[in-house]
Amino acid sequence: MSGGDKLDFEIRPNPAPVSAADRAALLANPGFGRVFTDHMVTIRYADGKGWYDARVEARAPIPMDPAAAVLHYAQEIFEGMKAYRGADGGVTMFRPYANAARFVASGRRLAMPALPEETFVDSLHRLIKIDREWIPEGEDGSLYLRPFMFASEVFLGVRPANEYLYAVIASPVGAYFSGGVKPVTVWVSPDYTRAAPGGTGAAKCGGNYAASLVAQAEAISHGCDQVVFLDAVERRFVDELGGMNVFFVYDDDTVVTPPLTGTILPGITRESVLTLAADAGHRVEERPVTFADWQADAATGRLREVFACGTAAVVTPIGAVRSSDGEFLVGGGEPGRVTMALRQQLVDLQRGKAADPHNWVHRVL
Repeated sequence: MSGGDKLDFEIRPNPAPVSAADRAALLANPGFGRVFTDHMVTIRYADGKGWYDARVEARAPIPMDPAAAVLHYAQEIFEGMKAYRGADGGVTMFRPYANAARFVASGRRLAMPALPEETFVDSLHRLIKIDREWIPEGEDGSLYLRPFMFASEVFLGVRPANEYLYAVIASPVGAYFSGGVKPVTVWVSPDYTRAAPGGTGAAKCGGNYAASLVAQAEAISHGCDQVVFLDAVERRFVDELGGMNVFFVYDDDTVVTPPLTGTILPGITRESVLTLAADAGHRVEERPVTFADWQADAATGRLREVFACGTAAVVTPIGAVRSSDGEFLVGGGEPGRVTMALRQQLVDLQRGKAADPHNWVHRVL
């Protein structure tokens, strides 16, 4: 099969799929990221040949040489999105072309080839169609899709690889945080930063998350659910959480989030929340927020709500904030009115329960 923007997928159905009974048992309580579907997508790339050998095949381990470039120089990117089962029996995704565009941008930052956006979305369609029975029912259930790409060339020189593997796997999931929607407690890291100007903060690559793990472990050791990172230059300004963007809601209903300056991941959910908040009549601002202001404005009551957002957790209220200087609450530690309204709007949109004026919902089946 020749390379190029339009690829024909070879379909190789799994000869031994999980039985319907076993699948139903797994879907009863899938958790997050622990259960996987029967199939995966793979596409290969080589310099001078382009993208080729597109397949939908049985999910299986990926053979890898010990000298594969990704193992040594971390050329790897990924995305995350969900497919939802609709009330009419259909299946939808939320803004997959936005994920496709970000995948290209992440690849550009890590000197990796661009997968055409249509091919990216087509690969998701193919996997969803063959594994649609894995999509859980219920308000919190969805099929989490994980497209990723890595340098597969067997080579130890420090340069961009000449060969890559793109793949998509899928995992049926329930709620990201167990126990339903409730305010989380966050830890403001005094020692670690997520990204610096000129770095890879705006790219969705594994290295960013690996660097955050020690800080996340520190947060857990202090009884917190998530870590908050401050900027790497002055250690004053709020950047984002370990895996989510952050928003602030003030007493005049202004909704504020830190600006995209290259150190913050441009979240699809973040952008969607900004639009929905403006639609609801809120004044929306992208501006720097210092941790000192966060603490002071919470104390005076000027700051009413804080929430985090991302594909996995959607919108999650932040109740308590801990740091080496102590702890304080936002809005009495309870979920805020604006936070929960924006969350419900987003959930209803994603699941096709609300009007979609922005054409964000993408019909798959």
